[in-house]
Amino acid sequence: MRTVSNVVNGYVHVSAGTRERVEQAVAELGYRPNLVARNLARGRTGLVALVVPQLEMPYFASLAQQMLDAAEAMGLHLVVEQTHGSRERELAALEGSFGQRIDGIVLSPTTLDRDDIEARRSTLPLVLLGDRDWPDSVTSVAIDRLAAACAAVEHLLDTGRRRVAIVGTNLNASNARWQGWHDTLTAARCPVSSDLQFETTGISGDDGESAARRIVELQERPDAVFCVTDWIALGLIRGLQRAGLDVPDDIAVVGHDDIPYGRASNPTLTTISPNRAEIATIALQAVSDAQEGPQRQTVGWSLVVRESSAGHGGVANP
Repeated sequence: MRTVSNVVNGYVHVSAGTRERVEQAVAELGYRPNLVARNLARGRTGLVALVVPQLEMPYFASLAQQMLDAAEAMGLHLVVEQTHGSRERELAALEGSFGQRIDGIVLSPTTLDRDDIEARRSTLPLVLLGDRDWPDSVTSVAIDRLAAACAAVEHLLDTGRRRVAIVGTNLNASNARWQGWHDTLTAARCPVSSDLQFETTGISGDDGESAARRIVELQERPDAVFCVTDWIALGLIRGLQRAGLDVPDDIAVVGHDDIPYGRASNPTLTTISPNRAEIATIALQAVSDAQEGPQRQTVGWSLVVRESSAGHGGVANP
């Protein structure tokens, strides 16, 4: 029995012939290891907490699905918690305050900053997600936000637009999406004036629709808009259409996140698509391999061109 256990658990001190015979027997019998027992024997629970603002946000719902799939493939179980943007809940999650014992935390915070992370007392493995410049003392997983934002704005410039607005929260130099917008337009000698920056209080469709009402009232409107989330972008498109404007003929729109709804909207939404499957796998692997120390992990992304910027006749990607 010990030999079977050694083969199933991947221990190297087993001869090739023995390993082959055991693996053949395992395949014939359809044996599946008891992951709970295995984890407990190693002093682990196999439980990892995923903490997000709220699952109502399409991006986080999609991310949670990818995390669940990745956890299953890795023999882990996921505990999903929502903070609803509460600083108190995010601080509690940071310190590992959950209803059950867990092996690690994957956290996407909205209120925490570098000081909060550096003041953390818990020793539970932690992986941070999101658009922040986290300290090197913690593992973080994100796309190259600056490069992605630059690509989104460069795409709009390539379609002939020159007055490119930005809509979203925290429109300042601490926001890589704002920085990409600013730097790309500056390099192209296009305006980056305050009348092209539409700060919102949130990242929902309602915030996008509210921004659209402000845009249509301008005497000199933008001819394109880069939105920091797809949800904002979809609300913006609705607001522009209700005002009688055409997207993209009057104003082109690009979002960020590639939520599923953007593929079914009218027009379909051009967006930055993070590799969520890669985010999920790397984040869970980092929790499992916490002994390797903190790392700053960068994952892939792509610009998906659809009708909201290219029109019905020029869609480059589905």
